[in-house]
Amino acid sequence: MGAHFDGHGVNFAVFSTHAQAMVLCLFDATGGHEIARLALPECTNDVWHGYLPHAQPGLIYGLRAHGPWRPDKGLRFDASKLLLDPYARDIVGEFIWSDEHFSPNRVHPGHMNTHDNAPLALKSRVTDDRFDWHGDVSPDLAMADTVLYECHVKGYSQLNPLIPPELRGSFAGLAHDASISHLLQLGITSVSLLPVHYAVSEERLVGRDLSNYWGYNTLGFFSVNPQLASGAQGLSPRDEFRSMVRALHAARLEVILDVVYNHTAESDETGPTLSFRGLDNASYYRLSNDDPGRYENFSGCGNTFNTRHPRVLQLVMDSLRFWVTDMHVDGFRFDLAPVLGRTDTGFSAQAAFFAAVAQDPVLSRVKMIAEPWDIGPGGYQVGGFPRGWLEWNDKFRDSMRRFWVQGAATGSNADCGCNRGEMAMRLCASSDLYQARRRAPAKSVNYVVSHDGFTLSDLVSYNQRRNQDNGEHNRDGHENNFSFNCGIEGPSADPEVLALRGQLQRALLATTLLAQGTPMLCAGDELGHTQGGNNNPYCQDNATTWIDWKVKDTDLLAFTQRVIRLRHLLQPFANQWYSGVADARGVYDLAWHNPDGSALQGAAWQQGNRCALACLIGKPGRAKCPLLLLINGGAVTETFVLPRGQWQTLLDSSHPQGLADEHPVGGSTPVAPHCLLLLQQASPR
Repeated sequence: MGAHFDGHGVNFAVFSTHAQAMVLCLFDATGGHEIARLALPECTNDVWHGYLPHAQPGLIYGLRAHGPWRPDKGLRFDASKLLLDPYARDIVGEFIWSDEHFSPNRVHPGHMNTHDNAPLALKSRVTDDRFDWHGDVSPDLAMADTVLYECHVKGYSQLNPLIPPELRGSFAGLAHDASISHLLQLGITSVSLLPVHYAVSEERLVGRDLSNYWGYNTLGFFSVNPQLASGAQGLSPRDEFRSMVRALHAARLEVILDVVYNHTAESDETGPTLSFRGLDNASYYRLSNDDPGRYENFSGCGNTFNTRHPRVLQLVMDSLRFWVTDMHVDGFRFDLAPVLGRTDTGFSAQAAFFAAVAQDPVLSRVKMIAEPWDIGPGGYQVGGFPRGWLEWNDKFRDSMRRFWVQGAATGSNADCGCNRGEMAMRLCASSDLYQARRRAPAKSVNYVVSHDGFTLSDLVSYNQRRNQDNGEHNRDGHENNFSFNCGIEGPSADPEVLALRGQLQRALLATTLLAQGTPMLCAGDELGHTQGGNNNPYCQDNATTWIDWKVKDTDLLAFTQRVIRLRHLLQPFANQWYSGVADARGVYDLAWHNPDGSALQGAAWQQGNRCALACLIGKPGRAKCPLLLLINGGAVTETFVLPRGQWQTLLDSSHPQGLADEHPVGGSTPVAPHCLLLLQQASPR
């Protein structure tokens, strides 16, 4: 599928069930002038194809599909519109919104707009995909060793003074030694990149002088977004991306891509005709059964990609394989992943997409991470994905925010909305979601902050969103449902306020990084990055979202490094389910206690005020001696009675860098408010 050079010419192939003819349009080297139109002569199994002898890489082309204009039947063919090849490896031009891109007349929607959009249309370019990988090999890390780091290619390096200005904010900037050094010193293993596929900004954003900075509006599933490339050393965006992957792999860092196959940039039935809509609207999109002129909108972005169709599913699978085999990425995070598993009757873990992935010799061996919800009926599917898949666990996020943050600044021990049982369940990989389905604890991706919402610093600094700059009168984004009740919104010089905010950030980081499951950090949270209270900065390509390296919180960075180092060294929780039952020696693999040392049981699990509890890990994942996690979510210091023996404190989140008194302790130990301690028994039992 697409355009492929075989050394002697180029073969073109494009799918369309309902087209009556398919025309290949060739352009000059600038892409500005159409020089030839050639009908694709063959149609085999709904694939229109033809071979152009002597054609070479670099050839610029587009497509025109002929067929009926019957929106009421779901057919939206318009040969006046030049269409982008869905398999384009390279996309040429700068997209400019114009009435010419719309098939319905925007003033009189019942009439067609037959103005040719070719001068303004994006075009495809034939590529030669050879690249010297220098023996590149994927790190192929086990899930138990994985620490995810979600970041935006541009926002990560745009303001880093250690990176040459011409490389900042690009793939080359992320591949720079200064970027890689930070990642390695931090201790993360896998960089999860926000979308890098070719995307366009919505017309409404462009009209406000904004852009879709996050990139969740894909148009080209095989093409790199050139806005994320520096052009340094004359590399194409595609080769700059591959050079970045090669550099990260050389440092034993994995590359995970956030991918958006749930919708496309063509929006709803009033949107532009750029590619899929004009090639075969009724196949590529899910249309309303009652009114095929309208789209099912499970994505919230106007349309829903129709992976029920074999050829559309093939495109998604081909795209995924391309990014693994040709671009060497190590896995994917799927935006609104339930869309891909939607059958005619709703979401199914046995849907064709999941079956195709499971049997695929390439994709079945890479990391597959689901954002397990969409906005359609039955769209909340946390825990419902097939074995082998990881999932973002928002139940972990919400529970930890409630336990540590909700109402913390009031100084009371009022109900925080997360009882001891809920806290313990989420800390131990949400067994209620995954164990019964025979899915390993590592399948729970634990996080408290992602790109979508407040930064960690803002989470403990703002009660209300500050999204006015987005141009939607502060109605977009989410309210802070875990109200900090800080009294002082935003920056503060009050030592008590600063101290409490620091304690909460450290507690949230430590809980995420030490918990059972796969932890994920959001880039900048280890540095104290703030977005000024904007919790939906998808359209802010500016200092709001760019990490400011000059004002990094060095203590918080040192704390995060320490916790990740402890995770790698000890793996506090094994990647297996605990029974809570003692073995023949009387050693419990996992046990929970009250601060007074008594077993936590019965009604005490339901205690919902700001409470304290202890977790004794008798059989850690990697540590040779039992571990003890002391958790104090309350507003006053709690004294914990320790199990018999001598214990060494490894982490104390009340300290700005997590440092602890290294002298062994026994009997009892105090734990400061809003803090946790990690201890290790001084010698094996």
